[in-house]
This record gives sequence, C-alpha cells and structure tokens, in this order.
Amino acid sequence: MSNPLNNKINELSDIQRYVTQERGTEAPFTGHLLHNKQVGIYHCICCDSPLFYSDTKFDSGCGWPSFFEAISPDAVRYLDDYSHNMHRIEIRCNHCDAHLGHVFPDGSPPTGKRYCINSASMVFVDEQSGEKSLG
Repeated sequence: MSNPLNNKINELSDIQRYVTQERGTEAPFTGHLLHNKQVGIYHCICCDSPLFYSDTKFDSGCGWPSFFEAISPDAVRYLDDYSHNMHRIEIRCNHCDAHLGHVFPDGSPPTGKRYCINSASMVFVDEQSGEKSLG
C-alpha cells in the first residue's frame, strides 16, 4: 500500500524538499508567504497539519515569516541545533517531522518568541475562500 505522505513529498519543489527534508533554509526575503497579510491558517506543506494562525504572524524584519506562537503546544517539536557554531532551537512539524525553521527568544508580545519559519515549508489556507497558497 502506498504511503500518502511519501506521495506528497515526491510532489514538492526542489526548494520545498531541500528545506523540509534536508533541514535547509530558503534565502531571506524570497519566500512566497513572507508578506502574506490574509486571514487564515498556515499548514505543513508535507502533511497539511495546522501550524500557525495568521493573527500570530508579525513582521520581524528578518526575511522569513515570523510568528509569536504555534497553533497548539503539540503542533511543533523542538530540537537543539548546534550547527553553524551556535546553539539554536530547531522547529519541526510534530506530525511528519518536516523541518520548518527555528525559534528565538527575541519575538513579539505576548510570548516574546519569534518562530522564524521558511515559506517553503508551509501552505497557507485562506479563511474566507479556502484558497491555498504554497510557500
């Protein structure tokens, strides 16, 4: 029997696969969802699990979409990342383990966190129309 998740991963673009499966990073200020201001929910591009509400998104100026909290405590998982000669906290989809980005302690109120997420790891679903926008 075919695994639907594997089928979805096979449909990813090169940058989407690089980011989600190889823990890569898209270039800053290039992501399709960076300037998105629509109301809706950001989902994992690999498994469609909900990750972030649009009302938690803010402009941090860092070049990637930023959020101050995940949609629920169990939506993402956190891993210590010591690459690039520094300590960071990596964020992955808790459902399918896709790499999303990192979380930093310099974010917006009320949490003070900045979930710095690659557009290529998400799909946005518009609340009104249901239209999907790929990252």
